[in-house]
Amino acid sequence: MGPRVSDLLSGLAPSATLAVDAAAKALKAAGEPVIGYGAGEPDFPTPEHIVEAAARACYDPVNYKYTPTAGLNELREAVADKTRRDSGLEITPSQVLITNGGKHAVATAFMTLVNPGDEVLIPAPYWTTYPESIYLAGGTPVSVPTREDRGFRVSVEDLEAARTPRTRLLVFVSPSNPSGAVVAPHDVAAIGRWAAEHDIWVLCDEIYEHLVYGDAEHVSLPVVTPELGDHWLVVNGVAKTYAMTGWRVGWMIGAPDVIGAAVNYQSQTTSNISNISQRAAVAALNGGLDAVVSMREAFDRRRHAMTTMLNAIDGVHCVEPEGAFYCYPNVSGLLGRPLGGRVATTSAQLATNLLETIKIAVVPGEAFGTPGFFRLSYALGDHDLVEGLTRLAELVSAG
Repeated sequence: MGPRVSDLLSGLAPSATLAVDAAAKALKAAGEPVIGYGAGEPDFPTPEHIVEAAARACYDPVNYKYTPTAGLNELREAVADKTRRDSGLEITPSQVLITNGGKHAVATAFMTLVNPGDEVLIPAPYWTTYPESIYLAGGTPVSVPTREDRGFRVSVEDLEAARTPRTRLLVFVSPSNPSGAVVAPHDVAAIGRWAAEHDIWVLCDEIYEHLVYGDAEHVSLPVVTPELGDHWLVVNGVAKTYAMTGWRVGWMIGAPDVIGAAVNYQSQTTSNISNISQRAAVAALNGGLDAVVSMREAFDRRRHAMTTMLNAIDGVHCVEPEGAFYCYPNVSGLLGRPLGGRVATTSAQLATNLLETIKIAVVPGEAFGTPGFFRLSYALGDHDLVEGLTRLAELVSAG
């Protein structure tokens, strides 16, 4: 009897972030006092006007039927308007494909642009989904190391060291998940010019565009690098900006022929996404940015608190993030040390030990291509943030 599962899916790794979140929720449901730092979602409710728009849509029979694969015309127009308003990128609604969340947009982008044998550059640490989606498209993910002492910001020199004749695409993410790195505008432009010089496409993941702090500034790479022509795709969504992770609305923006191919692919896989969620997204994009302003203020306070508490722990060092809502501390100083009667030799093993002993859930750096680190989300309540890190500090202090 042959294998029960295809070779393709047998070689696919599960999402580490979702696995950690699921484990934490299962323990909490069983009555354990677990504090989860794993989930990448705001701990705020979706704004009321968006929920009300969805409720109204439930009673409109027009939403009970299939709609265009590429998305509702109203939503594609709203995305085009929002993109022009927020980043200065001039596009038409026909250049927009509405997808089932940002992750779906990322996977579709790779399916659209990548051929077997193509290499795709991914600055590390990277979001755990990128290499697996590239693998599913038949491409070869190439991790590009960045330096902790430079705040994990990727540079042209880093990228050039990884480039080969097979390099097809660069994944560019700023602000970054998991590091919170924000690349300075002049460096973004330099990276775009480098890509144009070597005929490399760029996939720009802008899902955290509005979550930047202090003097950091987000700019859209296609805007600051016109030399790139149309050799780019932008992916984005409502999840982070409007606290809508569960609504599953993302989008992909690109040249008409590329979007046309992506629409064709989606027509054979998912068709259109939920009309109710699309109506909610129209209300979100047309309703301004008040929600993200208040969230950003809370996240800014929490990033300072988390960074300070982490750096006060012996054996831990954390670069202060400039964007998104994650800290990415170096915990290699905790490896090989007895903590709560256990000794971990990897950050993955240490993460397991912390979940079992002091009931805090973190995502180990192995999931992001950089062992020896943890990703901790500060998109959780202030009390839980402090309580969990206090448990960690006390564990390390006790030895």
